[in-house]
Amino acid sequence: MTSPVIKIDPKLDLVIEREIDVPVELVWKAWTTPEHLRQWFVPKPWTIASCELDLRPGGMFSTVMRSPDGQEYPNLGCYLEVTPNERLIFTDTLLPGYRPSPKPFFTAVLELARQGSGTKYTAIAIHGNDATRKSHEEMGFFDGWNTVVDQMVEYIKSNRASL
Repeated sequence: MTSPVIKIDPKLDLVIEREIDVPVELVWKAWTTPEHLRQWFVPKPWTIASCELDLRPGGMFSTVMRSPDGQEYPNLGCYLEVTPNERLIFTDTLLPGYRPSPKPFFTAVLELARQGSGTKYTAIAIHGNDATRKSHEEMGFFDGWNTVVDQMVEYIKSNRASL
């Protein structure tokens, strides 16, 4: 069964598309293994204080981001699609078990495609309205998400043997 094509709406969506020089399989492991995700998922000097992933549709995606001054910001949502080495979709619009969220913000789509020995990496942040999209952009979406892609690539390259 083929996954549906995500149609980008520039009024609602933010998109990062890059070619990175690490294999799809290692990008997948970096995104789907808590001990790896914790190492690169937020721009330094921020850290991930905890991470729990239940990698199945309806399963939990939970991270707690910690600021340099020790403030913690929990993020809880669920996976909508898990297609190994190809696509990962998770959202905070629904909580684990598809329970409605009281404060939805966005849905994340990660698409991976083999590009020679590297990966075509596409990240899409889908928002319910223009105000939320604008807020996410003003928070630093492009700088932040590009920074963590760079951190992920560096992490994969320096830890390739243990991934």
